[in-house]
Order: sequence, then structure tokens, then C-alpha cells
Amino acid sequence: MDYDPRSEPHNLAHDPTTSLVVPRPIGWITTISPTGVINLAPYSFFNLIASHPPFVMFASNTRKHSQRHAQSGNEFVFNLAIYDLRIEMNITGGEYAEDVSEPELAKLAMAPSRFVKPPRVARSPVALECLHSQTVPLVSSDGKKHNYEVVIGEVVNVHIDDAVIVDRMIDMSRIRPIARLGYRGDYTVVDNIFEMKRV
Repeated sequence: MDYDPRSEPHNLAHDPTTSLVVPRPIGWITTISPTGVINLAPYSFFNLIASHPPFVMFASNTRKHSQRHAQSGNEFVFNLAIYDLRIEMNITGGEYAEDVSEPELAKLAMAPSRFVKPPRVARSPVALECLHSQTVPLVSSDGKKHNYEVVIGEVVNVHIDDAVIVDRMIDMSRIRPIARLGYRGDYTVVDNIFEMKRV
């Protein structure tokens, strides 16, 4: 099948768009509201977009708390979502009022960050402390501006739990990250790793 997602129907039971680029890493983002409330929310539109220096991005369809707080406070933290924290991650993905702290709701212990105010999830083995770099609106080829905006952060500190470092390498089998698949409740876990030499 072929269809133009701008104008043609896909005729499937559900919109397949989010099933086409998978698995998608989950950006579990910590921010702090102007009144000091700790916000934590998962974003499946997330990725590392540079490595030297590292930058990350996340995006959502509406200006949710995380985006507003990342911009107003100029800081956010990416926490790696792992299988052992899947229930807590799912709880933090709900729609809550701005004065609700998702880590408290999910009974998640938080740990202080090194350089930024938002804390990291204590049990997450990887956290990237970020300074807000810029927010980029998405604009169609016809000039129409969309609700989606891409929030870009510069990584200023990397936290890695020593327990997942083996022979001076990160052991993914000890981490078991999770990622989003296409439809609303579909996820996957990284627990089958293979090596292939690059050509």
C-alpha cells in the first residue's frame, strides 16, 4: 500500500504512523515547575541527535508541562526508562494537573543532579543533565505551523551507574532499556543483543 499521510486515507484499523519507525527510545524527562514541583513524563518522540558534544531532543503534540518547564527553567534531565521501572514510567505518563508531582505519585525516589536543578530518577542507571538549547517549531512544506515542537537540550553531565559498567563498557544486558512500538500500549525491551562488524 501507498498513501500520502497529508491527504489520503490509510484504511487501516488504526493510524500506522507510529508503527513505522520502531522501536523508539523513551525520553523520561524531569523538569521543575516555576513553583518548584518536580515533573516527570515519558516521551516516545525522543532521541540523541549529536555526540560531540551530545545533544538530545524530545517533542510532543501539545506544549505539555515538560516542554514549558524545560524552556522556563532552561534545564531538564533525561532518565533511561528500563524494564524494572516500566510500571512507574507508565504511571508518570498520565495526564495530571501542573501541581501534581509524578515522581511522588509513582513513589519514585529522586537523586540530586550534578549541574542542573531538576533531579534524576535514582533507580535509572543512566541520566543526562541538559541545558535547554532551543525549541524548533515544525512547519509543513506549505508553510503551515503545527502543534509539534522539538525541544533540544545540550548534555552537560552524564550519570552512569557503576553497576552497569563491565570491562570499561556499558553492559546493556544489565540495563534492559524499554522502547515504544506503534500502538498505544505496545512496548519492547532490549534483551536480545547481537554484534555485527561494520563494513
